[in-house]
Amino acid sequence: MTVTVLVADDHATIRAGLTMLLESSGQVRVVGEAADGVAALRQARALNPDVVLMDVRMPRVDGLAATAAVVAETNAKVLVLTTFAIDEYVLGALSAGASGFLLKSVGGDELVRAVLAVAEGDAVLDPKVTRAVIAALPKTTALAPPDLSALTDRERQVLAGLGAGLSNHQIGTRLLIGETTVKTHVSRVLTKLGVQSRVQAAIIATQAGLEPHRP
Repeated sequence: MTVTVLVADDHATIRAGLTMLLESSGQVRVVGEAADGVAALRQARALNPDVVLMDVRMPRVDGLAATAAVVAETNAKVLVLTTFAIDEYVLGALSAGASGFLLKSVGGDELVRAVLAVAEGDAVLDPKVTRAVIAALPKTTALAPPDLSALTDRERQVLAGLGAGLSNHQIGTRLLIGETTVKTHVSRVLTKLGVQSRVQAAIIATQAGLEPHRP
């Protein structure tokens, strides 16, 4: 299955480069481009892409506000791609409902894998970004670590897998359970933790020091 992507960045050269990288994989089709947040939302509504690759700093409406609008008004997943690993941008993107956050220094193959993972409902968070978020958490009430006592042992194992950046398939392989069962556990974990995304759950797992199960 080909994943459809909308590329939103205010630099035409960067949009062209990202489009070339994604489409050269043969697994991704770029269906549109946007130079600002207003255009990104308009295109997302019209084109209904699987994933919006969203820059943070754009004119008129920035990427964070555009992310919140896209998540609220469409079925598209948002993968934020930026030059900046500044904690306020990361926290803003997560709060807006982004499914992932990568730096623009990411390699082409890794970018394609991230887009495919997000399209499948997985979370993607650059390790450098994870550290920035954790460092920022004491300064903010956002994503305050909740009580994990409501989680079952299996749900803790699944949460640990999320914290390690594992996909549903990888978690299932490690725990010897089916991918559908993993999805059910992930849904319950998010509900019990009171968070909206796998990324937020991953950060909580990292905060709590949970280690993924070793097969």
